[in-house]
Amino acid sequence: MTPIRSMTGFASGRGEQAHWFWSWELRSVNARGLDLRLRVPDWLEGLEQALRGDLGQVVTRGNVSLTLRVTRNDTAGTLSLDRAALGGALDALATVEAEAMDRGITLGPSRAVDLLALPGVLNASALQDDTAPLVAALRKQFAPLVADFVQMRESEGTALAVVMHEQLNEIGELTDRAAKLSEARKDAMAEALRSNLARVLNNSDGADPDRVAQELAMLAVKSDVTEEIDRLHTHVAATRDLLTTGGAIGRKLDFLMQEFNREANTLCSKAQSGDLTAVGLELKAVIDRMREQVQNIE
Repeated sequence: MTPIRSMTGFASGRGEQAHWFWSWELRSVNARGLDLRLRVPDWLEGLEQALRGDLGQVVTRGNVSLTLRVTRNDTAGTLSLDRAALGGALDALATVEAEAMDRGITLGPSRAVDLLALPGVLNASALQDDTAPLVAALRKQFAPLVADFVQMRESEGTALAVVMHEQLNEIGELTDRAAKLSEARKDAMAEALRSNLARVLNNSDGADPDRVAQELAMLAVKSDVTEEIDRLHTHVAATRDLLTTGGAIGRKLDFLMQEFNREANTLCSKAQSGDLTAVGLELKAVIDRMREQVQNIE
């Protein structure tokens, strides 16, 4: 049996290598399809694509978000000044100051720290290192992180399956009760139709008895819930098989929930009996609760 997985999961981890430190956070919630959202430092070349591929191999549905934060020990790195970028910044500053003077505008004094904060002027050696060893270490640690993530989804799925089995048993019991009520009302329904037929014939001069009988027969067919009950039993068996088989069954279960609801609605509309209507409403309530669980299944 393949484990049933929930679309809800979470895993986190930390690691370090040399002067690098990092932290992971991987989480997911339910969604109609698969939506992977990765926040990975773009200077780690090729890492995001690789992680996306790894996740795509083990997850088929869910809104999955991955956040990776990588930092470097400040004492391990050095800073380098990009003289070309600094020269360009100084030239631009001189142009701005000259333009301001021509217009009679007085600017505040420029500070070195402001210039160093400009993009590209001051570079950390972190971005100049060979990142291949770091990427390899991150990919190596990502595998157990994903394993923990999948394990949580499977644990959640197992718990959901227990609840759904109980709800499915309840649906089966209610369907059996509906079948008994339907069988018990057959004689009463037949007698009611015969009375209606006699009343119509007695008060309708010139009416075609065959035509009236045909219309009443059609009413009898419309009030018969045998097919609905049979289909409900079939859906119970199909759902039970899916829960036993396991795997990525969420979409199939969702379809079956729609079918369950359709049959329960029809049962209520054709009941013509307070007891049978009450059973149909109970069915609808249980099916709705089960559908809420199904929405979380991968």
